Amino acid sequence: MTDLTLLGIAEAGRLMARGEITSTALTEAFLKRIAAVDHKIASYITVTGDMALSAARQADMEMKGGVRRGPLHGIPIALKDIYETAGVKTTGHSHFKKDYVPAIDAETVRRLKDAGAVILGKLGTHEFANGAMTPDQPFPIVLNPWNTKYQPGGSSSGSGAAIAAQLCMGAMGSDTGGSIRNPAGFCATAGIKPTYGLVSRCGVFPLSFSMDTAGPMAWTTEDCALMLDVLAGHDPLDQGSAKTAKVDYGAAAHRPIKGMRIALARSWYEGQNGEGNSVTPEMKKGIDEAVRVLKDLGAIVEDVVFPDLRDYHIAGRIIITTEAHAIHRQDVIESPEKFGYTTRRRFQLGAFISAEQYLSALRFRRQLTLDTRAAMRGYDLIMAANQWGDPEIAEEPQAVFHFLGKPQLPMPFNITGQPAATICCGFSSGGLPLAFQLAGRAFDEASVIAVGSAFERATPWRSHRPKL
Repeated sequence: MTDLTLLGIAEAGRLMARGEITSTALTEAFLKRIAAVDHKIASYITVTGDMALSAARQADMEMKGGVRRGPLHGIPIALKDIYETAGVKTTGHSHFKKDYVPAIDAETVRRLKDAGAVILGKLGTHEFANGAMTPDQPFPIVLNPWNTKYQPGGSSSGSGAAIAAQLCMGAMGSDTGGSIRNPAGFCATAGIKPTYGLVSRCGVFPLSFSMDTAGPMAWTTEDCALMLDVLAGHDPLDQGSAKTAKVDYGAAAHRPIKGMRIALARSWYEGQNGEGNSVTPEMKKGIDEAVRVLKDLGAIVEDVVFPDLRDYHIAGRIIITTEAHAIHRQDVIESPEKFGYTTRRRFQLGAFISAEQYLSALRFRRQLTLDTRAAMRGYDLIMAANQWGDPEIAEEPQAVFHFLGKPQLPMPFNITGQPAATICCGFSSGGLPLAFQLAGRAFDEASVIAVGSAFERATPWRSHRPKL
């Protein structure tokens, strides 16, 4: 039989349903691979081997008895280490929480367990999902499995790296300013930032109350959809949670896309009137080829002008910086030395933003949301670049205030709250991933999933894996 760690969630689920593989064998294969190769990329902070094997055996016993909980039953999943997990250290990649053991699960973790998922462990992250990975933190820097000289992107660094390296079948990430989509793009995985309010954040370490989203990462968009089937739903304990109708996201992965209309936000990544930032030539070529593929599949792709990317970026950074400071203010004052230097400086910056500036950013956010909706009129989706080019080199320290440089390509959909997915569209001449984003209307994850899945089936990129 093929290497079990190469299976996707959908395929593994079908094999288990037919009794051709067991969850125990699947879990053992992943634990064995983690032990063999994770020291090269340091994606895991904690591996919960005994707990995982116990859950796998329970899943096998249930399935043998005719009980099938759903598409995640018996599937090995890992968690970004900001998700509280009962009886397991939840560190936030920080000295502040390095010995913290929650008593109860985050709501999303509870839902995964109720669906029969097997939790393999906790994954590395930028400190509290905001800082950079630096040597003054308690755990090693996560490296990119495609080339360990590079970072995997953040802040869901371990999630992206572990999926690409075949160290879990799916993982939870979080996305406040691109933290699912950045590592998904740089690691060639799929990742979905759901609509704000679709997935509970209860029990997830907060960064920015009005922009935080929790969401799935996996090797394919369809696998993310199967995770979202379990994760989506109202949670009265999350004040930002929305009440929405149930959607079969797994089925959406097989919808036809002929006739779907896609607005290409080319000005965001090629500069406007010859000015501004542009993606690398290889990234541009990869996206142009992706547009051709989507047109061949029957979609209509047209250039549409949206508000300036820098406007979304500026509003988002002010909101995130202000709200992050409010959350961590007491610790920054009382124990600043416990933070990594970069994290501390980013949190401290929020003290210098006035209430007037914060409120102006919130008003500007509302206007950008309305302007985006107006520009999208007549279209089902927005398409744009996911990243400017290659990831940063791991050994080179990231600028403390990196957001004062190029604007962040994922930020528009954090500002508007729209669902957005990352799709791999090839590799550079240096072997590093290229990727684009697809964003839909609020709570229309199904359209995003349909187009992303169709593109993946029509292209060869899901057959490429890094060699460690």
